[in-house]
Amino acid sequence: MSDTFRKALSERRAALIGFLTAGDPSLTLSQRFCTAIVDGGVDILELGVPFSDPIADGVTIQASTYRALSAGVKLGDVLRLANSLKDYRDVPIVLLSYMNPIYRFGIKRFFQTAASSGVDGLVVPDLPVEEAGELINEARDTGIDTVFLASPTTTEERLEKILSASTGFVYLVSLLGVTGVRETVSHEGLKLLERVKSRRPRPYAAVGFGVSKPEHVAALSERGAEGVIVGSALVRIVEENLTTPSKAEELLRRFTASLREAAGGRH
Repeated sequence: MSDTFRKALSERRAALIGFLTAGDPSLTLSQRFCTAIVDGGVDILELGVPFSDPIADGVTIQASTYRALSAGVKLGDVLRLANSLKDYRDVPIVLLSYMNPIYRFGIKRFFQTAASSGVDGLVVPDLPVEEAGELINEARDTGIDTVFLASPTTTEERLEKILSASTGFVYLVSLLGVTGVRETVSHEGLKLLERVKSRRPRPYAAVGFGVSKPEHVAALSERGAEGVIVGSALVRIVEENLTTPSKAEELLRRFTASLREAAGGRH
């Protein structure tokens, strides 16, 4: 993934990371929707693994997760979807999975299968960095980046651990609470970005949670975020067009293109 960030920075913009729940509302449509945001210009695709207790997510992504679970989507299906999307276009793919599905699948088996499926990185929002030793070792052995989350309340001591354990990028949670659409970029999120950017060495810094408009993307790019993560706003387009998938594809493509254009706001 480092090459992707370097390329975006050489173009004086933030890398755009787009999130969709894998299998929402079905694996077939999910593949079409992911392809649409890739066509729209996401630099990195983040695929959410459906799980019955998504504690970090707001109502939009929770509903998306339940639609995927109702369709019978499991972790193995998500890995096959990732592999199929890699065949379409070789954009980096990051999985966001809670720890329970990985445990059930088997940690070693998961990383081996993920690597062979073309997965580039992993975010596990309910795994503290202090308890992630086994996961980090397996990830290093298979060449998969580990992405940990830092929030505005993260202490300096803990931030050091998170930055040293994160490869590819560090996921900066821009606000307290769950994912979802917000009106503005939070002051706390910008302060966290400044804290991280002052450190050397460090992974690339990507900001998410509440980032939902081109104006948010432009503001974060101007403040020096190397990556910007948009999720709920994309998932909402899917939710609002479940019976008209072709319309959803077109709206996803257009909205992603507007986000990508806004990411070029760096001077």
